[in-house]
Amino acid sequence: MTTLLLVRHGETFDNANQIMQGQSQGELNEKGIEQARETRDKLRHEPIDVLMSSDLKRAIDTCRIIAEPHGKPIETTPLLRERDWGAFTGIFIPDLKDKPFPPDVETIGQMKERARRFLELLRKKYPGKCVLAVGHGIMNKAILSVFHNKPMNEIQRMENAEVRRMVLT
Repeated sequence: MTTLLLVRHGETFDNANQIMQGQSQGELNEKGIEQARETRDKLRHEPIDVLMSSDLKRAIDTCRIIAEPHGKPIETTPLLRERDWGAFTGIFIPDLKDKPFPPDVETIGQMKERARRFLELLRKKYPGKCVLAVGHGIMNKAILSVFHNKPMNEIQRMENAEVRRMVLT
C-alpha cells in the first residue's frame, strides 16, 4: 500500500484576485506562504518518504516550504499540473460566467486520464511509501474523483494548503 498526502498549493496573488491561473506559474502571496508553513508544521513528524510537486512554481514553492523538516529532494511532474484553461487563462473569473468553453480547454476526461496515470505511477514506483504531492484545485479534484470512483462534482473542493490522505492499494 502507498499512502498519498495530496496537498493543494498555498494561496497565490491570482487566487486572491480571482484570476484564472490554469497552467501559468503563479506566485504565492503572504497568506499562501503562511498556509504552507502551517501545513509544514502539521506534517513535521509525518514519516514522508517522497516529496512530489506539480512542475508549476506555486506548487513547487509550497512543496519546498512543507519539505523543510524532511530534508528530501522534490520530484516534479507535469501529471500534477492544473487544468489547462486555454483561452480562459488570465481572465477575471466572474467575467467567465455563462461563457462557453473555448475548444482549447482541457477536458474532464483528459484530466482524469492524467489523474489515473499519476496514481498508477505512485503504485508502481513507490509501493509501501508515504508520498506527499502538491498539486492544484481542479487537478486534485480529478485525482480524488478517480481514487473514489465518483464524478468530480461530488468531490468537495480543496482549500489552499489543505491535505487529503489516501491509501492506494
